Amino acid sequence: MPSALRVVLAEDGVLLREGLTALLERFGHQVVAAVGDATALREAVAAHEPDVVVTDVRMPPGFQDEGLRAAIALRAERPSLPVLVLSQYVQREYAAELLDTGDGTGVGYLLKDRVGQVEEFVAALARVAGGGTVVDPEVVRQLLRRRRDPLAALTPREREVLALVAEGRSNAAVARELTVTEAAVGKHIGNILAKLGLPPAEDTHRRVLAVLTYLR
Repeated sequence: MPSALRVVLAEDGVLLREGLTALLERFGHQVVAAVGDATALREAVAAHEPDVVVTDVRMPPGFQDEGLRAAIALRAERPSLPVLVLSQYVQREYAAELLDTGDGTGVGYLLKDRVGQVEEFVAALARVAGGGTVVDPEVVRQLLRRRRDPLAALTPREREVLALVAEGRSNAAVARELTVTEAAVGKHIGNILAKLGLPPAEDTHRRVLAVLTYLR
């Protein structure tokens, strides 16, 4: 994956669109197109063949899920196109539908609030562009609340690890976040997968998909 990404950005709010453009360019990325509706998004992707797409869920004309629908259509046409979708609110069905698109790689669903955590947002974008899967921690928390059994068997620490794994973080990154050893993280992940009845998975992306498929 190149360090400098070519990005197509779709966001109907002018201030946020300009702010995201400036933010991405500050980190060395190139916004090849910044558009305000779903039709323009699809046209921009066809014209520029970007490394990654960043799009809002709700866009003109109906301000429902036009951005999400465009992202899903783009992934159907280009299964390996990395797409990061931004949403104002947690919509579990949106996250689930997006994760089922394309070839299962290079996809992310984040709340817009996450953009304010600049370094985390930029890192998440890089993970998606590199073929990873990133899901907002709040989405994971809501899924955890919905599925209490057998997730109730998870310890508080295992729930913390599960939330970080769903963000697409490696064992080393989880260990740094929780200030524990990588060996401890590996043990927690093994316990989580065993308690959920999931097969062992060393690859980070497969691990994320396995856990999220179960939670859905």
